[in-house]
Amino acid sequence: MRIHDPHWRGFASDNYSGVHPEVLQALADANEGHQIAYGEDQYTEALTTTIREHFGPQAEVFPVFNGTGANVTALTAMMPRWGAVICSTMAHIHTDEGGAPERVSGLKLFTVEHEGGKLTPDIVATQAYGFGDEHRAQPMVVSITQSSEVGTVYTPNEVKALADYAHSQNMLLHMDGARLWNAAASLGVPFADFTTKAGVDVVSLGGTKNGLLGAEAVVVLNPDAAEGLIYLRKLNMQLSSKMRFTSAQLLALFENSLGINSAKRANAMATLLRSSLEERMHAGRITKLEFSYPTQSNGVFALIDLEVANRLRQKVRFYDWDQARGEVRWMCSFDTTEADIEGFVDLIEKELQA
Repeated sequence: MRIHDPHWRGFASDNYSGVHPEVLQALADANEGHQIAYGEDQYTEALTTTIREHFGPQAEVFPVFNGTGANVTALTAMMPRWGAVICSTMAHIHTDEGGAPERVSGLKLFTVEHEGGKLTPDIVATQAYGFGDEHRAQPMVVSITQSSEVGTVYTPNEVKALADYAHSQNMLLHMDGARLWNAAASLGVPFADFTTKAGVDVVSLGGTKNGLLGAEAVVVLNPDAAEGLIYLRKLNMQLSSKMRFTSAQLLALFENSLGINSAKRANAMATLLRSSLEERMHAGRITKLEFSYPTQSNGVFALIDLEVANRLRQKVRFYDWDQARGEVRWMCSFDTTEADIEGFVDLIEKELQA
């Protein structure tokens, strides 16, 4: 029974999109007959093989339900109870996970400022101190987001610089890859180039924002970096009994380049949204609009009058990013079309002229 308008589109989040038709087919294909539960199925076995092909032969994969679960489970496995994580002030683990890292696992988060959404060794160093001091939680993990919360993308060299610094301080590097596919599509390089080869120890591999139905994974790239994941996944309520359906979805993204092509489409639509607005700005048709960050993946961040934004929101859903600055976020998905972009740009122009 369908109770929604299938033609309605929003620009608030790539979570708004549906499940990719090829992923739905993969679920249907996996649905025949019986498979052993809790990860002993053939789909999870195949996923392990695939992950190793893309991230290296040492990689281990642990499918989970959601991004928060992936991040909390990964970070918990990467440090003892007295450990702390250095992350950006806008990191998802700090701002959008309901305090789960701290409340569920008791981790301490040391936040630092960012440059264009990204961390650098110099920035990390502002919190990387107090080693051996019993009065201070011990910095043990640096966590970065790829692509970042504002859509910027770390280059392989930038990741390596962070990994080298973290390791020089006996810390580990975690990558929140909720939009890892968008970063790979933007960089145009294999996953291993900006993860394994760059020195990342553990990755939270996203899928839901790229057309999956609640499927993510923790990928351990350094076998010495995480301990007890087989137990922590259950402890954190992230162990799927019918894991074949989680694994089958993740597998689908790797087959026939589906994940990369979907991410390329979302990125291209964000680029089109920005370029279309810029064209009208240069033509004098749109004024009082600025862009606040480079558009490198599938999000456009802009500064716009709050009253205009609120009028627009009555027609097309999107979120404020920093209301005090008048900053909004417009996200594109794998199923965003050129017609969606053209219609949204028309609305923006109309409301800015009102």
